[in-house]
Amino acid sequence: MLFSIMTEPQMGGTYDELLRVARLAESEGLYSFARSDHLAWSPEPAPEATDAFATMGGLARDTDTVRLAVLVTPITFRHPAIIAKNAATIDQMSGGRFDLGVGTGWNDFEHDALGIPFPEDSERWARFEDAIGYLEAAFGGGRGTHSGPFYSLDLDVRPKPTGIRLIIGGSGPKRTPTLAGTRADEYNVFICPVDEAKAKISVMREAAGDRLVEATMMGPVTVAATDAELAGLIAAAAGRRNITSDEMIVRWNKAGQLFGTPSQLREKLAALEEAGVERLYLQWLDLTDYDGVARMVELVRG
Repeated sequence: MLFSIMTEPQMGGTYDELLRVARLAESEGLYSFARSDHLAWSPEPAPEATDAFATMGGLARDTDTVRLAVLVTPITFRHPAIIAKNAATIDQMSGGRFDLGVGTGWNDFEHDALGIPFPEDSERWARFEDAIGYLEAAFGGGRGTHSGPFYSLDLDVRPKPTGIRLIIGGSGPKRTPTLAGTRADEYNVFICPVDEAKAKISVMREAAGDRLVEATMMGPVTVAATDAELAGLIAAAAGRRNITSDEMIVRWNKAGQLFGTPSQLREKLAALEEAGVERLYLQWLDLTDYDGVARMVELVRG
């Protein structure tokens, strides 16, 4: 299985901390380095939350080989014209190493706090599908034309990207995997039980037909070199939730959470591969803990 690193800088993290982890992904030969796109996370205390596209522009120049991904940008934040222009510019700056994830948006807090309109789910989904059509027209050869219920385009948008891959991700069982199968280069699903992942990927594959679409998964991984160390990590996680370690294990198993020693993880990763998962984004929250993320990558890869 291939691996990427996924970070969540809306919880805090400077550009230099992002760069250090991106260079770790590059030096370890991982497929990509990804970050989320959130403008805010919590009211008190409010963490630093850097802009996704601005930091990706910096990483495009400060790395050499690793692919870079926004996973994902909500269409509620930016008009698709701005998404297209940012993405094509980062693609140019990185030499074709940019993966663009796009989604409907879901975090009502950040929209309300920053005064950004947050339409109902049905409108967000309609805007999402319309935005996908707009991006396809903007990225295509020659003059792009698109006329949808929310967005329209009639221009030869330049620069044209050379290596952008479009990612569509979400947790829905039918609609999202179907859209990804017909329109995206990559379908990403948040970590879930193996049977659930297999069902969603099957829907995507059926929709894709002969199209080549990569199936990926994203989520946290709790890994330790020994059983004793693992027990300590589970106990710490349980303590933060005021539950017992046994209850934590039950909760993680129900959610499909990946945890264990390297040998135990290999069995779980093999099951995910059998279900159709081709690459795993290793989610890491604390960008100040460089040693922790480096250790996780080392243990997961065995």
